[in-house]
Amino acid sequence: MRFARLARIAAVLTGTLAGAAAAAQTPPPVLDKVSFGTNWVAEAEHGGFYQAIADGTYAKYGLDVTIVPGGPNVNNRMLLGVGKLDFFLSANSLQAFDAVANDVPTVVVAAMFQKDPQVLLAHPGTGIQSFEDLKRLTLFVSKEGLGGYFQWLKAEFGFQEAQVKPYSFDRQAFLADKRSAMQGYVTSEPYVIETTARIKPIVFLLADQGFNGYSTLIETRRALTDDKPGLVQRFVDASIIGWYNYLYGGPGPGNALIKKSNPEMSDELIAYSVAKMKEHGIVDSGDALSLGIGAMTDARMIGFFDKMVRAGVVNPTVDFRRSYTLRFVNKKVGIELRPNK
Repeated sequence: MRFARLARIAAVLTGTLAGAAAAAQTPPPVLDKVSFGTNWVAEAEHGGFYQAIADGTYAKYGLDVTIVPGGPNVNNRMLLGVGKLDFFLSANSLQAFDAVANDVPTVVVAAMFQKDPQVLLAHPGTGIQSFEDLKRLTLFVSKEGLGGYFQWLKAEFGFQEAQVKPYSFDRQAFLADKRSAMQGYVTSEPYVIETTARIKPIVFLLADQGFNGYSTLIETRRALTDDKPGLVQRFVDASIIGWYNYLYGGPGPGNALIKKSNPEMSDELIAYSVAKMKEHGIVDSGDALSLGIGAMTDARMIGFFDKMVRAGVVNPTVDFRRSYTLRFVNKKVGIELRPNK
């Protein structure tokens, strides 16, 4: 009996060792390689995507994601259209409408920002108290802004192009003229003004005034949604999880990757940007509260399109419904990661 028992033990041990050896020889799962082009250099406004790489979320979803940063001399949107990138981070809904108008075969599959972070900044102590007061000022607006949100300002509030001067992303002209306002993002320009000029600007978020387009949208080629819908779904879901983890978990891994890609990014600016995204509900507000980050709705798209048509920004004949699909969002993915308030 003793020898039989020893034999059984030996057999079990042999089997265990053999299984361990076989496991050691099993190759790791092959991840689908995905390229994702952003619209600017690495920054906190891209934090959820960097977080999903750093904390292994993309890998968990079977993806090997390479982020290709944008910048002043990089046209990642064009690279998406010609098949050099799989996904692209579009700045706003207007770009999606423009793609349809020009027969570019791309489609929005998720809207990571429920609010466009576009703001107008004014000097303190100059009597500017309401949004309407900005009509008395010189406005520094970029060429893209003049053709987009400023046309809405004209149509909805009566702003005039005569008050506009070109904005070249140099804040010195604004700082030199206290009777002026300049464009910016709520997550960055106010911080830069505060820390360099030592003044706290008055900030008007256009989204809070009714400019309700989505921002920071994930775009891909329509062919990819048709041929590989599972891959698109995994990328969208993992990106959503990355944003929940970045906002409500420990953002350290994502921030480390951001700074590695963009060494000029400071801890202080990252912290400021994240705080402002939370304060203003840039990522997680509105429909996202019930449908999950990345949410989009037909009603919101219709409303914004109609506004842009009235403002003369978009041709009413554009089939804007081709610019986006709800197929990959509104599934409440990751919603349990939001802390209970």
